[in-house]
Amino acid sequence: MPAKTLRERISSELGFTTLANSSKDVYILLLTRFIRMFAYGSSTLILALYFAALGHSDTKIGLFMTLTLIGDVGISLALTFVADSLGRRNILIMGALLMTASGVVFATFSNFWILLAAAVVGVISPSGNEIGPFRAVEESTLAHLSDAKTRSDIFAFYVIFGTMGTAGGSLVCGWATQGLQNLGWSDISSFRAIFWIYAVIGLVKAGMNMLLSKRCEAESELLPARPTVEDDNSDEEQPFITRPRANPEPPAKPQKKASAISQISPASRRTLTKLCGLFFFDSLASGMITSALIAFFMKRKFGMPEGQLGTIMSIAQFCSSFGNIFASALGKRIGLVKTMVFTHLPSAIFLMLIPLPSSLILSVIFLVLRSSLSSMDQAPRSAFLSAVVLPNERTAVMGVVNTVKTMSQSSGPLITGSLANGGHFWIAFVIGGALKVGYDLGMLSMFVGLKLEGDDGRRTRAPDQEAQDAEEDNELGQLSPTVSDDRHDREERSAR
Repeated sequence: MPAKTLRERISSELGFTTLANSSKDVYILLLTRFIRMFAYGSSTLILALYFAALGHSDTKIGLFMTLTLIGDVGISLALTFVADSLGRRNILIMGALLMTASGVVFATFSNFWILLAAAVVGVISPSGNEIGPFRAVEESTLAHLSDAKTRSDIFAFYVIFGTMGTAGGSLVCGWATQGLQNLGWSDISSFRAIFWIYAVIGLVKAGMNMLLSKRCEAESELLPARPTVEDDNSDEEQPFITRPRANPEPPAKPQKKASAISQISPASRRTLTKLCGLFFFDSLASGMITSALIAFFMKRKFGMPEGQLGTIMSIAQFCSSFGNIFASALGKRIGLVKTMVFTHLPSAIFLMLIPLPSSLILSVIFLVLRSSLSSMDQAPRSAFLSAVVLPNERTAVMGVVNTVKTMSQSSGPLITGSLANGGHFWIAFVIGGALKVGYDLGMLSMFVGLKLEGDDGRRTRAPDQEAQDAEEDNELGQLSPTVSDDRHDREERSAR
């Protein structure tokens, strides 16, 4: 076999080969991610400024962001848990239509409580980050459409397309609003024009989601927590079924009615509990220092126009996209957990330094340095989550993780709003950075020893977990020799 050229090696290392060989569904999901984050980036830049122009206080702005995130928790969790049964494509289309509805309300009304209701029921990102059911469903689908060798590459581009979209949205929004104001539009009218664009993007996204194929839907292979002979529908294992064919069908009906949480295996639940505990502190910090609040802080401290503000935020996001190009390659070299920690930890330190300088240039430098590293952990984290749980658990697990993150993030804006109202806006940056440092150290101490087999994506269990699995195998083997074999075959296929 001829040796790869330098160009081919670089393309393979950075994931471009994986992207070129991906299916149409992957491209659609990446493009919808781009336009959605473009909408989030545009609305996030002006969201706090819009409420301030309407005459609402800093505390009320923080309250709005907090209640929006809290309301999103229930809706996102419910939609995520029923995504595999109602259809992932249908859930994505529903979420896109909710984006449109929210954009129309924000472009039409001024009342605080009407805007709050539209943000809670609909989809408006107060942080510039993901909100709604989109990410959990899309990541589960991308994991389903890729294998363990290419998954980190796909997730890296998923993050890149998102940060590029946010950067583009911030840039276009900043100069668009400034241009409209120069033409004589009021601040409020120029901001509302952005929300009309937001509503149109929701419709475009819904149309693109309709193009997804049936391959994106969850396979009808929901596995119960405890394996039995009759619960496997695979054609390859039909010869091993020793009971009559009439018996396997009754257990399938109650399985579909089982809650999504009950379908998560005990080993995955233990890992999920640890991760949720760590993600709580990281997301609380993210909620305290959202992109909207950073833009609000920079506007208030340095008094820059919207165009310049949008350019600065856009440059920071573009640098974030550039850094994500190397996230997958770094993860292959040093491991997913170390990549997550060693890129996220310095970004937390830069976050604490942003409000300290009196010079705009220094603050922008710290902001750009922080942005260049802050999202490099996202692709490895998604790949890590996909690897440590079984395929049929991914949508539910990612839904739980995103819900916990949103719940903890929801209290952050209220804290920052109270600090800003008292003239201590800068303290939120310091507290947020310190919480993120604690999260990084916790990830390193808990999961650095968990090795993932890159060839087949299986997790290497700890000795006590292996012993527990051995006991289960022995018990199953005493019942029937084919059951134990069946269990191992299923785990091999799930891992692949």
